[in-house]
Amino acid sequence: MLSNRQRLIVKTAVLTLLAAGAIAGAAGLAVLYGGWYNIGATAQHFPYVYTVLEKGMANSVRHHARDVQVPRLGGEQQLRLGAAVYRDKCLQCHGGPGVAQSTIGMSMQPIPGPLVDATQHWEARELYWITKNGIKMSGMPAWEYHLGENEIWAVVAFVRAMPAMSAQDFRARTAQPDAPALAQGGAK
Repeated sequence: MLSNRQRLIVKTAVLTLLAAGAIAGAAGLAVLYGGWYNIGATAQHFPYVYTVLEKGMANSVRHHARDVQVPRLGGEQQLRLGAAVYRDKCLQCHGGPGVAQSTIGMSMQPIPGPLVDATQHWEARELYWITKNGIKMSGMPAWEYHLGENEIWAVVAFVRAMPAMSAQDFRARTAQPDAPALAQGGAK
């Protein structure tokens, strides 16, 4: 059993923590309802906000992607499809080897990261999960509603192949096909 002095210490500690929590909550509500935090895309977050968001995102992706079964990746036809999808859906925000992201990608907050080094940070199943499900409040869309499974896996295969590509290789792989080939027998 605690002595009166120990009870007083515990009671003081608990009340101090509750008071500190109430003050922090009130300060947070004042910032929230006062509109003092600049949420404009031209203003950077505080560094600790990035740290917390990035850590939370990484843990969430790893958790949700743990049961994803990775098919065989890297066949030439799959890489061609992945290059075309990457060119049309990913290049403007993420850029590529020797190709900067477009002004759309550069104007986003947080700025979309380059995917040239994505395989150093993410496994194939995690890249698939991110591509399929997107990332909230980042501008990264959920492609599951716009791309088929084969296209999503093709993009993953292409992203995994990018570190070995030179700028010239990347440009060649993502080049637009010529118009007659697109028309497939249509008017030339």
